[in-house]
Amino acid sequence: MREAAFVKNNVARWQEFERLLSLETPPDPDQMAELFIHITDDLSFSRTQYPDSETTIYLNGLASKIHQEIYKNKKEDKNRFITFWTEEIPILFRSVHAKLLYSFLIFSLAILIGVVSQQNDEDFARLILGSGYVNMTLDNIENGDPLAVYGRTEQTDMFFRITFNNVRVSFMVFVAGLLFSLGTGFILFGNGVMVGTFFTFLAQQDYLADSLLIVMLHGTLELSAIVVAGAAGFVLGNSILFPGTYSRIASFKIGAKKGIKIIMGLMPVFILAGFIESFVTRYTGMHWSIKAVVIVLSAIFIVYYYIYLPIKLERNGAGKSHQISEREEVRAKD
Repeated sequence: MREAAFVKNNVARWQEFERLLSLETPPDPDQMAELFIHITDDLSFSRTQYPDSETTIYLNGLASKIHQEIYKNKKEDKNRFITFWTEEIPILFRSVHAKLLYSFLIFSLAILIGVVSQQNDEDFARLILGSGYVNMTLDNIENGDPLAVYGRTEQTDMFFRITFNNVRVSFMVFVAGLLFSLGTGFILFGNGVMVGTFFTFLAQQDYLADSLLIVMLHGTLELSAIVVAGAAGFVLGNSILFPGTYSRIASFKIGAKKGIKIIMGLMPVFILAGFIESFVTRYTGMHWSIKAVVIVLSAIFIVYYYIYLPIKLERNGAGKSHQISEREEVRAKD
């Protein structure tokens, strides 16, 4: 588009923004957020198409005015810690639901491949899980407790070790997105194959029902966290591959910030999963109904927090003001 046509198509809107900013009583925060989003979109386009033009300089100044109006009287929110978990993370997740779906589909497909592979080759488990683990599990089965491994370590040490490992794996899934999303997909795939192989191996020993009820006590949260971390990795990778109207470095900064927030938002899940695995899963002989309740409640939490709540907040219009910080990453600086 020629610069003259771009200006002609948008100048009336820019003048309206100037008028609103000149009022003694500024617009409400939602309206200001909407102004900022529109202006930064126009600025991003102008910087890409006409980097040294008067139009870009003008839009940069206008964006700065709106930004100053929003933040000049901003007070520190005493409830920021609470709203981070109840609003900011869920609202962020609404924008990455597509990546979450991709992550889930890759992980699910890999589980299916693990199941089919183990069904067709009983030695596949030794290749994927290791002969040492397979032999230990077979010994435990002979002793009547196939998952006795969960009760062999002191609870507190196990809690810290497992929680750290969960954080490490999820961070690896996220950082692997730097390999243009392929790294994230590869790690998701590998973990999915392990899960499918593991449960199929136990099914071949006639312990599928028991193993599902025991492992999924913590596995519901743990495996969900891997899928969520996969979404963060895809956000990071796609920010490099598909910058859109942003410069590639600006897009990368936005993707990295989103991804880090997603990983931070997983911390309570890591801690709770580690606690359950260390202090609850070891009691493999507890009644099946207790196990089922823990699993169902964990699944409800995951679906509610990462799927339902983000959609609900979006419908209520709660996400509009949170889009501003994202746009600040690409705002021109004098």
